[in-house]
Amino acid sequence: MALDERARHELFLRLEQALGPKSAETLMELLPPVGWADVATKRDLDALRHQLLADFRGELLAQSNAINAQMKTLILANMGTVVSMAALAFGVAKLS
Repeated sequence: MALDERARHELFLRLEQALGPKSAETLMELLPPVGWADVATKRDLDALRHQLLADFRGELLAQSNAINAQMKTLILANMGTVVSMAALAFGVAKLS
């Protein structure tokens, strides 16, 4: 037997008599929805897939940009360290 809105309403009325309005409403909210309006179509799934891919690519690009910025900072800091160490080495060599 297919469950339609009329059958759901009859069930709700019986539950309301047996359990009371609040409990009947809670129990009915736990039932899965009925009707084609609640079914996802292939078009819905394709749109979701495209949106997820776009979000993923945007996030990947943002992370890539952040990593590039960190890499530039790291290289500049290492270059400064190398130049400082070279200057110290030349200074110690002159003193000797």
